[in-house]
Amino acid sequence: MAVYVRFQSAVPDRRGRRIGVFGLVNMLGHRGYLSADEEEFRRTTNAWYDAAYTNPSTLDPTVYDDNPLAAAWFKPTAAHLLEPIGGYLKILAAHNVPCERYASAAPGRVLYEDQHQVVVVPDEPADLGSVTAMLWLRPKQA
Repeated sequence: MAVYVRFQSAVPDRRGRRIGVFGLVNMLGHRGYLSADEEEFRRTTNAWYDAAYTNPSTLDPTVYDDNPLAAAWFKPTAAHLLEPIGGYLKILAAHNVPCERYASAAPGRVLYEDQHQVVVVPDEPADLGSVTAMLWLRPKQA
């Protein structure tokens, strides 16, 4: 049985989404929190990922818009795509942003699939009434 892997925030954002590892690091970068070396890693490695596999939203722009809780999971065949993840996790740890690894044989209802990934909507709807913490990044100080 195939086991899919995802790295995501430990807590949901205010919309109930658990932001993936790339989104978390990109948020830090866009807000100016990254050091020059971290920003170089982010830009270079993001470009490598852009060349290495398909962004599902380029094929179907509505995949995430119509499904706000949808999330991409790596397939077992994408081991080479997991190799740079450690660099992203190192950046998040340096900025005290928790990120957890999840593995599942059935992560949800598949909306998109290619050789490297699936985009799914979780089977269970999020119960936002039970959320005890949320992800929040403070505004950058000038």
